[in-house]
Amino acid sequence: MSVYPPLKALIVMEAAIRLGSFTLAAEELNVTPGAVGQQIQKLEAWLGVSLFVRQIRQVTPTAEALAYYAQIHPALGQIAQASRRMRQRQSRGVKLSVPPSFAAKWFAPRMASFLRAYPDVALDLTTSTAFVDFELDGVDLAIRYFNGEDPSLTVEKLCTDEAHVYCAPDYVKRLKVRHPDDVKKATLLHNTLHPHWSPWLGKFSRLSEEQIASIPGIQFDQSLIAIDAAVRGQGFVLTSAMLTDSERASGALIEPFKQVLPLSTSYYLVHPVSNALQPSALKLKEWLIDEAHTALR
Repeated sequence: MSVYPPLKALIVMEAAIRLGSFTLAAEELNVTPGAVGQQIQKLEAWLGVSLFVRQIRQVTPTAEALAYYAQIHPALGQIAQASRRMRQRQSRGVKLSVPPSFAAKWFAPRMASFLRAYPDVALDLTTSTAFVDFELDGVDLAIRYFNGEDPSLTVEKLCTDEAHVYCAPDYVKRLKVRHPDDVKKATLLHNTLHPHWSPWLGKFSRLSEEQIASIPGIQFDQSLIAIDAAVRGQGFVLTSAMLTDSERASGALIEPFKQVLPLSTSYYLVHPVSNALQPSALKLKEWLIDEAHTALR
């Protein structure tokens, strides 16, 4: 008997446990559920242990399977990563993961500039609010909004973020807002990325906690939607200057107050410390850093 288990069966088992289903594993691997079951049986026979408890329309990994999965999962990730990078040496592709609002409000307007400068680079852009798994997702570079502390990553700050207040010009005129205290007349547009209205008002206004809590507001899960609501005159939005470039340039949004709240979080360009960037990814990294720093001048 070979010292190696059936490798195809390992891949099938990994997918079945990760997805929690033989059917979903079959869809991902482009095989039939029956083929998944056969591979699992083959691996069980080789290991001499049951990996799944089969029930009607449900399979549950055993304790032995979960322990085995925890041991082999990092190795499978390393195989996938090494294989992907070997393929990339023959291509000019680079995969970038970006938060949706950053992609729409900052990167998209500048993307054509990058493609003109580097027509030989095949850019693959994905958007997600979740922290990507570089190995399993095949991502070369990512832009993350966090505090910049992660020893497993090479980290480059794109900007120092601050929370600014923005609104449509007609909105501030209609409400006759002149001082942060006057925000109590407005609607606050809250967003998940910059949930800082309470500290901003606590620092710059004379309103009590009870008055701040009583100000009407709307909650958004993405900054780009909150910014669009502000453009439409639906309230004040508290967000990053990086996300409002075009709206401020066109006059669709103005900054009614000079008061700005410093933040401990920012946009960072990151990639694993253990990974040497391929030439295409290095070009994109240098371009992103230069573009972000240029925008701040």
